[in-house]
Amino acid sequence: MSSVETHAPFFLDCDTGIDDALALAYLLGAGANLVGIGSVSGNTDALQGARNTLDLLAMAGRPDIPVALGLHDPQAGTYAGGAPHVHGYNGIGEVQLPESGLELARESAAELLVRLARENPGTLGVIAIGPLSNIAAALRLAPELPSLVREITIMGGSALAPGNVTAAAEANIHNDPEAAAEVLAADWEIVLVPLDATMCHVLEEPDLEALLGSEQGAVRAVGAMLGHYFNFYLGVFGRRCSAMHDPLAAAIALGRVELLSAPYARVVVDTTQGPGRGQTICDLRGLYKGSPKPAGSRCRVVLDADPGAMAEIMRGALRAGAPGRIPLA
Repeated sequence: MSSVETHAPFFLDCDTGIDDALALAYLLGAGANLVGIGSVSGNTDALQGARNTLDLLAMAGRPDIPVALGLHDPQAGTYAGGAPHVHGYNGIGEVQLPESGLELARESAAELLVRLARENPGTLGVIAIGPLSNIAAALRLAPELPSLVREITIMGGSALAPGNVTAAAEANIHNDPEAAAEVLAADWEIVLVPLDATMCHVLEEPDLEALLGSEQGAVRAVGAMLGHYFNFYLGVFGRRCSAMHDPLAAAIALGRVELLSAPYARVVVDTTQGPGRGQTICDLRGLYKGSPKPAGSRCRVVLDADPGAMAEIMRGALRAGAPGRIPLA
């Protein structure tokens, strides 16, 4: 898989919890041209996630990237309160970042995305690593959005793997199934990075030590957050480590990770109120004959990626930060 041109613009939509923070550090260190960021409720509420993002950007020496506040509630119902048992009550493992004083953009996240897409027609890439509430809102605001966006990479769902919120559903999709259904039904190039891939790429103790040993405050802060994440994943993997959901999607969006298995498939989302709510139903029946591209499908489902993905993520993350800034105490 070839790398995306380094000048290609990207919009990041996130619910800045712990793995979002590492994904952001990776994108900054890897030289991604981030032209805007939207926050959405998921791991934590949209306002807290926006503040986490602004403070991390300031620590990394990138206060120039606009951050816009997105939707607090999903399309159906109200925000359920996040995942403090996974990400802490502040979304970033109770790590206290220096308050940057940076202000939010005046536009909403959906408005910012639409404006950037119109300013960069055919070149803007979207990386969505939280619930898809803002992306669906942007589609309603500008139905032509899919024709303006080069590609959208979504961390979410599961194809053949079990869910992580329910037996069937992954967190980002489960938090707003109606929005996810809308986004996955739109006519644009989609790369869906589900649990099938992200649960197989794991950050280990030596990686954590490398982050904590950095002289860059932003990198050390992310390492401190990951200590909380490691404790949660002890109950999942039976050892201190963590799956790398959002950073893997970010690396795939930049074209820095080879996709070993990523068939095109039709994908729908269960929006019923039954036990399958939030499930991504991926039609992979073509696997047995080499996964021919179904007519009309524009969604690739990443089932397997190069094992070197973690090394790529670490290389990028360790380069994030502003030289000379005071390390996190």
